[in-house]
Amino acid sequence: MLFRSVAECFRTPFSVASGPNTQSIARRQAVERESMEVDVVIVGAGPSGLATACRLGQIAQETGQEISVVVVEKGSEVGAHILSGAVLEPRALNELFPNWQELGAPVNTKVTGDDIFFLTGPEKAQKVPNMFVPKTMHNEGNYIISLGNLCRWLGEQAEGLGIEVFPGFAATEVLYNEDGSVKGIATGDSGIGHDGEHKPSYTPGMELHAKYTIFSEGCRGHLGKQLQEKYNLREGTDPQHYGIGIKELWDIDPAKHQEGLVVHTAGWPLTESGSPGGAFLYHIENNQVALGLITDLAYSNPHVSPFDEMQRWKTNPEIKKHLEGGKRVSYGARAIVKGGLQSLPKMTIPGGLLVGDNAGTLNFAKIKGTHTAMKSGMIAAEVLAEALKAGRGSDELTEYKDAFEKSWVYEELHAQRNFGPAQHKFGNLIGSAFAFVDLNLFNGKLPFTMRDTTPDHATLKPADQSKKIDYPKPDGKITFAKLDSVFLSNTNHEEDQPCHLTLKDPSVPLEVNLPKWDEPAQRYCPAGVYEVVEDENNGENRFQINAQNCVHCKTCDIKDPTQNINWVAPEGTGGPNYPNM
Repeated sequence: MLFRSVAECFRTPFSVASGPNTQSIARRQAVERESMEVDVVIVGAGPSGLATACRLGQIAQETGQEISVVVVEKGSEVGAHILSGAVLEPRALNELFPNWQELGAPVNTKVTGDDIFFLTGPEKAQKVPNMFVPKTMHNEGNYIISLGNLCRWLGEQAEGLGIEVFPGFAATEVLYNEDGSVKGIATGDSGIGHDGEHKPSYTPGMELHAKYTIFSEGCRGHLGKQLQEKYNLREGTDPQHYGIGIKELWDIDPAKHQEGLVVHTAGWPLTESGSPGGAFLYHIENNQVALGLITDLAYSNPHVSPFDEMQRWKTNPEIKKHLEGGKRVSYGARAIVKGGLQSLPKMTIPGGLLVGDNAGTLNFAKIKGTHTAMKSGMIAAEVLAEALKAGRGSDELTEYKDAFEKSWVYEELHAQRNFGPAQHKFGNLIGSAFAFVDLNLFNGKLPFTMRDTTPDHATLKPADQSKKIDYPKPDGKITFAKLDSVFLSNTNHEEDQPCHLTLKDPSVPLEVNLPKWDEPAQRYCPAGVYEVVEDENNGENRFQINAQNCVHCKTCDIKDPTQNINWVAPEGTGGPNYPNM
C-alpha cells in the first residue's frame, strides 16, 4: 500500500482541453501539477541509482523501517538508454547481492583471455607483453556483460524489494524549497508541439517531493549539470573530462568465437590525428562480440569524426579477422566520464546527492565504472537510511563525504588518479608507460598529483591549422554509414515536440563555429544530428538539427567549443532503445 498512490498518479494522466486559452490553461495547470511526497526520489535507473534503490529496500526489510522510494527513468524501459563495453568487476555486485548467481543475474561470461595490442598502422598491430601492461588493465575474475541487461535485472530486484520504478518519465526540472534546498523533481509535460503550443494529447508532468533526491542520471546528466552550477560544486576541482564511446554488437562466425576473450587496443587510427583514446573487442556469449572505440574528447583536430574513426579501426586485420563473415546487429554511442578524482565535484547538496557517473566516479585506469557507480549508490543508501531514521529531511548529508572517502571506491580512485592526466599530457604510449611505473611499481603512491585544467571544449585548434582527414566510404560489410548505424539503435522521438537540443545563440553555429572550426558538430555527433546545409530558396547556409536522430550521448553538450548547445531531456520514452548493450 505504501506506493499505490504514487503509481496511480503516474498511470492515470489527466489532459488539458485544447482551445483558444490553451496557453493560459497550461500555465495554470503547470502551477497546479499533481504532486506526491515520498522519502527518496532517484533520478535515473542506471547502476548507481538502482544500487541505491536496492540497498534502501534491503535496509527497509532488514530493519522494518518504512522508506518510500520512487525511481524515475527517461528511457522507454529500464536499460533502454544504457550502453557500456562492458567488463564488470563484480566487487560491488558481490556486496549488494552475494547470491546474485542464484538470483539469475545476467552475468555469465567470465574473462578467459586478456590481450592488448598497439596498432601501428592500418595493417599492423603489435601485441603488448603482459608484463608491461598496467595492472589496472588485467581482468582476472571479471565478467563480460551487457550493462543494459544487468540494469534490467537490478530494476527487477528493486521492484521485488518494494521500490517503485517508473520508466518513460523524464525528470526535467529540479524543484526547490524556499530555503534553497532541493524539494524534488518534476517530470516533463507531454503533448507539446514543436511550436510550444499544446496538442489535444497534452498531459502535464508530475511533481515528486522528497526528503532527499538522488541524481543518478549518468554521464553529463542535465539536472546534475544545473546543480553543479547552482551550488558551485566544482569549486577547487579540475574540469570534468570525457570520451565518446561508440559501440557495435555483432553476430560472428561460431568458428571464430572465443567466449571470454577480452581485447583492448591503442594507437591507430587515432594517432594519425594526434587524438587520445583506445578501443575494445569482447567475446560475449551466444557467438557475439561487443566492440567499440573511445575517442577522448580532449582531441584538438576539429576534422576528427569519432564515428568514422571507429569504422576505420575495424579494418585493421587484428580486428577485422573477428568480424569477417559476421553481421552487425546493434549500434549506439554514449559519452564517458573520465576525469577521475581530481575532477570529482562536491557530491552533497541540501536535500540531495549526486552519485555514480553523474558525479564522475568512473575509474578510467580500469576503463570501468559500474562497480564504482554501484558502490557510490550503496553508500548513499546507508547514509539516507540513517538520516531518515533520525527524522531528518532536506538538509545536507555531509556525512556522505566521510563515508565515501573511507570506502574502497575513493581508495581506488586515489591510487589511479594520475592515469588520465598522464594520457593527456604524454599521449597513449608514453602515458601508458607512466601508468605502468605509477601503478605497477609504486602502487599508485607517487608523491604528487597531476592536474588537467583545460576543459575538453577548449582544446580544438582552428580548422585552417589542422589536417583534414579523408575518411573512406563504407563498404557495407565491415564499415557502415552513420545513418544506417542510427537505424540499428532503434532511436525514436515524438517528432512534433520542442527541440531538446537547444542553442543559447542560434547565430553561433554559422557565424562563429563554421568559419573557425568548420562547425565540428557535423563530425563529433555520432548520429548525424547536426548539418550545415544549403538553403534551397536563397543558396545560403543554414544550421540544421535532426533531433529525431539523437542517441542521447551528450557529446554536443560537452564538446561544442562555444558551449552554445544545451542538451535537455525530451519527452519520456524518447531516444534509443538498446537491446543487450
